[in-house]
Amino acid sequence: MQAKQEEKKGERLQVSLQKKVVAIALLTAAAVLGDAMLFIVLPLYWQEFGLTALWQIGILLSVNRFIRLPISPLVGWFYSKFELRTGVQLALILATATTFSYGFFQSFATLVVARAVWGVAWALLRIGGMLAVVEFSTKDNRGKLMGTYNGLWGIGGLVGMLAGGIFVEQLSVFPVTTAFATIGTIAFVIAPFVIPKRQQQDDNKRRTHAGRAEKTLSPFTMLVFATGLTMGFVVFGLFSVTLSPLVERAMGGQPLEAFGVIIGAASIAGILQALRWAWDPFVAPFYGKMLDRRPLSYSWIYLPMLGIGCLFSLFALLNSFWLLLCAVLVFQLLSTFFVTTADTLAARAAAQGNKVKVMTIQAVVVDLGAATGPLVSFFIVDTYELAPLYWLAAAFLSTLSVLWFAYCLNRRRKPT
Repeated sequence: MQAKQEEKKGERLQVSLQKKVVAIALLTAAAVLGDAMLFIVLPLYWQEFGLTALWQIGILLSVNRFIRLPISPLVGWFYSKFELRTGVQLALILATATTFSYGFFQSFATLVVARAVWGVAWALLRIGGMLAVVEFSTKDNRGKLMGTYNGLWGIGGLVGMLAGGIFVEQLSVFPVTTAFATIGTIAFVIAPFVIPKRQQQDDNKRRTHAGRAEKTLSPFTMLVFATGLTMGFVVFGLFSVTLSPLVERAMGGQPLEAFGVIIGAASIAGILQALRWAWDPFVAPFYGKMLDRRPLSYSWIYLPMLGIGCLFSLFALLNSFWLLLCAVLVFQLLSTFFVTTADTLAARAAAQGNKVKVMTIQAVVVDLGAATGPLVSFFIVDTYELAPLYWLAAAFLSTLSVLWFAYCLNRRRKPT
């Protein structure tokens, strides 16, 4: 009887911890509404934002990523000194202010500052959210919770893109940004009631801290960082900025017509990108649960890496629009697997070493990949077109797969 009561108590505790991760994910979703809206609206209505040249769009959409590179280590230090709740609340204040400023100010310089501030807010949210997953998960549910976290905050990106695009077209920029900022304000008010304070280390944990810190830069962790860098480069950087040109190449420069509506490459690319945000809340937790079932094996990493590498090779050769459409849908599914796997591996590494340090480095390498991806992509496409770029991406993924295979082979020979 007592054993059953202890088991039920443990189950209730796990459910409570899962609810905390869900709460932080939903607060993050509220914070990203304005940023997601900007990616859809700014290229079309840039004059309403007070811009005077197209190059200013690129600056505004990328400056937040570059800001995060030097800021993330400072955010990591912040979380080593202050509570998780404090960081998320500060992030919500900054996110709400920047979202409101997108519609209130009509000045390029002011918007650059706002985007830089958003970079700080996102660093606080992302590192804080991943720390929450590590803090409130075990080896048995870490992948599922990481998938749940990524999937739920992605709802904010989906709503921001779709609702933002629709309502800005019907109304204007200011009412939409004000509405999104109001949602952010509500999230800030709710935050203290749903975000717990960081759990304090007990004496045993303090005594083993030095031993855990030694694992922070282990071969496994270094491979995890390499995976995060590659994931950021190929998924968030390279693929996201070349999807529209890829679709346009397959369409032969001619738009489609369906039910009297003209659909161009940009619209199709936007729909394909939004699809991933739509299925992530369901697919990512499922795949994370599959990762949890194999806690001592990393073979699941090969499926998304090798699959995406093969699809990049196919993209380099494919000219049929409908075949490309199917291939991109498979790519988006595998990218969900890849992101979930990379983040779950990072959470496992963090659980073995210094949590704040590992998650901070992971955030930096992912941002570095996402920031350099567009720069490398446009340089290569401008000189050599799309095919060589995709061959390069396939080569990166193949190399990473070989490194993981070597690690897993060595691990089987020398089990720990």
